[in-house]
Amino acid sequence: MWKEEYDVHFDFLLDLLDANLLTDVLSDSESELGGLEQLERSSTETLANGCRADCDAAKRLAKRLFYLEGFRRCDVARHLGKNNDFSQLVASEYLSFFDFSGLSLDKALRNFLKAFPLMGETQERERILVHFSKRFCVCNPTALAPDDGAHTLTCALMLLNTDLHGHNIGKKMSCQQFISNLDGLNDGKDFPKDLLKVLYNSIKNEKLEWAIEEEEFRKSLSELVEEQYEGGGKRGVARVTDGNNPFIAIPILPNAVTYKHGVLSRKSHADMDGKRTPRGRRGWKKFYAVLKGMILYLQKDEYKADAELCEGDLKNAVRIHHALATRATDYSKRPNVLKLKTSDWRVFLLQAPSEEEMMSWVFRINLVAALFSAPAFPAAIGSMKTFCRPLLPSSSTRLNQEDQLQSHEGKLKQMSVEVEEHRKNPPSPSPKSREWEEYRIKEHYLIYEKSRYETYINLLQAKMRAETDDLEKIEASVMSGIGEGRGGREGYLRKTQSSPSISQHDVNGRASGRTGPGQQS
Repeated sequence: MWKEEYDVHFDFLLDLLDANLLTDVLSDSESELGGLEQLERSSTETLANGCRADCDAAKRLAKRLFYLEGFRRCDVARHLGKNNDFSQLVASEYLSFFDFSGLSLDKALRNFLKAFPLMGETQERERILVHFSKRFCVCNPTALAPDDGAHTLTCALMLLNTDLHGHNIGKKMSCQQFISNLDGLNDGKDFPKDLLKVLYNSIKNEKLEWAIEEEEFRKSLSELVEEQYEGGGKRGVARVTDGNNPFIAIPILPNAVTYKHGVLSRKSHADMDGKRTPRGRRGWKKFYAVLKGMILYLQKDEYKADAELCEGDLKNAVRIHHALATRATDYSKRPNVLKLKTSDWRVFLLQAPSEEEMMSWVFRINLVAALFSAPAFPAAIGSMKTFCRPLLPSSSTRLNQEDQLQSHEGKLKQMSVEVEEHRKNPPSPSPKSREWEEYRIKEHYLIYEKSRYETYINLLQAKMRAETDDLEKIEASVMSGIGEGRGGREGYLRKTQSSPSISQHDVNGRASGRTGPGQQS
């Protein structure tokens, strides 16, 4: 039981910490600092034949990584988290340089995280933490047993750190909830409550810190993006961020595809976690909107395909992974208004010049989100007495179109079951109790997610039926179906001279022969 629930939360946590910024960039990179990639390949092949020399090679590489001889801290994780025998040898040798003897788990984890930043895909980072847990048990054989117990607590501490100190989770986890969530997870037994209280207070009083200087981080990320930039020119890396955390961001790749652009007026309706936007920041502002990759840019100046993004463009940008755009049926003060709800539950009202344009924006935002949003991890939303909305990954999906559709269908089925189960277990009769408030919040979340996945599925199915990647043709097909359902409003979309194509490879502009054609809106 502990495996499913804490693997779930651990995946959310790691995605929040750094996959939002690094997964698309680092995991696709094929360069490994000179000849070391060849060393790892050859070492892996010969290791299977029992070659002792590879153990020596692993020791040499681990030593160089630990003492940063020819490496930066940003480079370390790439050599420790791969799923091959040689990388596991390197990781084991690397951890042998750490002496955690006599340290509590939280102090050992703090020391470890200060050595290098955890980068790469979720599985790679979890492999590294497994090595940490094993090393901790070697240094403290009587502290925690078995190794799985140390790993479970390590994951729990990192989740707790994000819960207490992160900025996009609603209610903070209490000490009692922390203890309750770990019931029976110590090889079928409970962890000592005194130990859990000490660990909880340690993380609450002092958050975990990563070993990363922002300048070093920017330099490393810039080099990796430049290596992937097909144009060959040197380009700096801009980012869309939420706050000042360099890990919670999406890199802006220079060759991302533009799916739509045109004039939109924006009104901020709700801030993060659905909190009502203060009155002084709710006014309407006109922008030139550009849907490029997984980001909706709201620019003050007219769109130019080759223009550099300014600081204001990045500040106003909206990330659309796991977002949902709908007609704002509950807003009547202005015509042609759509509502955009983001993955962190911010809500924007966007007014288009016409109903046709409004419907086109709804279609394209939702289709891009449906195609490219990475699958959400299973949400263990029933494991806490206080409901917390799960975190959603901002990295791009690695699934093909058919598997992406299957993933959405699986989530829709899960949400439908969750809604039924939720409604079977209402709280106590008092409608003003805290339990009823939690009940309503959870029900609202489940119904919204069900609607979102239904929309994604319908659009992906429509795209597959159209048998084309031409956005104009897919949109015309979908809208004509809507028109027929409303009494014959088919063919109302204005034709354009060039229509961008959309495929499973387009979000970062990696499709061959395309560099992001624009569309006249």
